[in-house]
Amino acid sequence: MAERDQLAGRWVHSHEEDTGDEMVFRSADYAFPPSRGRESIDLRADGSYAGTVPGPVDKPVPGDEGEWTLEDGGRLRLGDRVLDVTSVGDGVLRVRRPR
Repeated sequence: MAERDQLAGRWVHSHEEDTGDEMVFRSADYAFPPSRGRESIDLRADGSYAGTVPGPVDKPVPGDEGEWTLEDGGRLRLGDRVLDVTSVGDGVLRVRRPR
């Protein structure tokens, strides 16, 4: 089960590691291979978050921001977006792919 303090930090989508069922995020200090853009989520310890998404020229642009919560059962709520955390540890966050 995910704990709130494990989730605090900046997570970057490692789409190369996604599976049919899961999306993979890694801590921002990971040595990512070149990519045409990556989503990121900064989960702050104070309960706020901000994200970026790839822009039209692959440069990150601001995405959603607001408050984040960790609900029972490992559901990470980012405003209206809900991600089911399947595992977190060693700099890797795995969430169930939204359907």
